[in-house]
Amino acid sequence: MVTIIYAVLLSFLISSLTGFLLIPLFKKLKMGQNIRKGCPQSHIKKSGTPTFGGIIFIFSSIITMLLFIRQYNKETIIVLYAFLAFGVIGFIDDFLKKLHGHNEGLTSFQKMVLLLFVSSILVFYAYSNSLIGSSIMLPFTKRLFNLGVFYVPSIIFYYVATTNAVNLTDGLDGLATSITLFVMTFFAVVSFSMGYYCLAIFCGCVSGSLLGFLRYNSYPAKIIMGDTGSLALGGAVATVAMMLRNPLIVAIVGGIYVIETLSVIIQVTSYKLFHKRVFKMAPIHHSFELSGWHESKIVSVFSIITAILCLIGFLSF
Repeated sequence: MVTIIYAVLLSFLISSLTGFLLIPLFKKLKMGQNIRKGCPQSHIKKSGTPTFGGIIFIFSSIITMLLFIRQYNKETIIVLYAFLAFGVIGFIDDFLKKLHGHNEGLTSFQKMVLLLFVSSILVFYAYSNSLIGSSIMLPFTKRLFNLGVFYVPSIIFYYVATTNAVNLTDGLDGLATSITLFVMTFFAVVSFSMGYYCLAIFCGCVSGSLLGFLRYNSYPAKIIMGDTGSLALGGAVATVAMMLRNPLIVAIVGGIYVIETLSVIIQVTSYKLFHKRVFKMAPIHHSFELSGWHESKIVSVFSIITAILCLIGFLSF
């Protein structure tokens, strides 16, 4: 427990220092955000805000892990691989957006292929690992359900869904950062209580790094995490839950991710079938914006909801 606390504090300090050093550099290199079409008009002023912010908490988390974990088991290597691999996909996407000069990087097909490739490696590792296998825990029941041969396609879908859900949530200053900070803190406590100490340290490192990053990412944001950060966080959340054999818990503690994703699915389906919009804009946080809610209020309310969902998540164990 003491090690985890030190890890949180150190990752916070490294993240704060890294942000302090990199933000002016990113501004000088003109690594600004291109605002996509269809966003609320209030977001136009965000154009030019430095992106690639995910580098800050990815770097600080990994450095802290290297300092605090003396023995690297498969558990440690696999979560670091997921964190980095999904972050690299996001970085490629962000880099291409900057290169093209507009908010379009990887095509949907290209991004999906990369996500499926990375997810498949992680899933086959879990499936062949005797400590994980093909069984998943059912929340609130303390029972394991064996998916058998359906484990591989189910968890691959789970990875793609989780990473995209976190990516969709990253639409307001500090929103994805705040939500994931609560989720990773939840997993740090659960991992520690279940004896997964390396996972607990990893979650603590990410939580501390996000807390330091939030200093610069909260409204008005001085830097945006970009796909580099959102995909890395989605991969981290999905992998930790998979290692705990409890991927379904993400739908509970990450309820905001689910709501954001469903709002997009409902909006697109409704418009294609009936040419009508259910929400003023999707993802749903934009709908609240157009209803007059300030960004800070939306982030606060969504964070409170996530805190409550995490408490419910504890009850599920």
